[in-house]
Amino acid sequence: MASSTDVHVRICGQEIIKYDLEIKALIQDIRECCGPQTMLNELNSTVKERFSLLRQRIQDMEQTAKEQDRETDKQALLSETQAHRKQMLSNLMAWRKANLACKLAIDNVEKDELLRGGDGVRQRKATKESLVQTSSNITENLMSISRMMAQQVQQSEETIGTLAVSSRTVQETNEEFKAMTGNIHLGRKLILKYNRRELTDKLLIFLALALFLATVLYILKKRLFPFI
Repeated sequence: MASSTDVHVRICGQEIIKYDLEIKALIQDIRECCGPQTMLNELNSTVKERFSLLRQRIQDMEQTAKEQDRETDKQALLSETQAHRKQMLSNLMAWRKANLACKLAIDNVEKDELLRGGDGVRQRKATKESLVQTSSNITENLMSISRMMAQQVQQSEETIGTLAVSSRTVQETNEEFKAMTGNIHLGRKLILKYNRRELTDKLLIFLALALFLATVLYILKKRLFPFI
């Protein structure tokens, strides 16, 4: 039966995949968008919202990884979290490129409108300002992801250091155990040796006592019954 932690991790993983697919679809829509500016703004707003949800789910998975008791489970979840972060960073880069492609498409449309004498100058200015703001938001998100990945790298280095210390401790304990085992074997040999010696001493004492009794009986016999 799956534990509550396993269920939580599975749900987080499913939602991360869901948001990732939605972001990829939205980025494709932006790449194919030729305007108007309001449509691009709506698409970027939705993408930003999905990135926020995705980032929260990745952080939830990372927190769950830190709470694991077994080091193997912890490292497995942290590796999965890092993979999701790399994928999110890739999506952010694709988002930025899609906005640049959309800007070129909108610029081409505005040039056509200018040639037709439309009110394209003001629209072009508004488009550039909006794209500058969008580019700024994407850059901010990229910096945030970079900081999180740097923290992840630092945590991985600390974990590797902890594992190295633990490995040395286990090795030292193993050496102590081997030394203790050798002492136990030596003690056992000494005990067996002393037991054999004790048995020999008892046998010698018994033989000496028997000889003594035989001598005493012989002397008594000669004194009390000399004629026998």
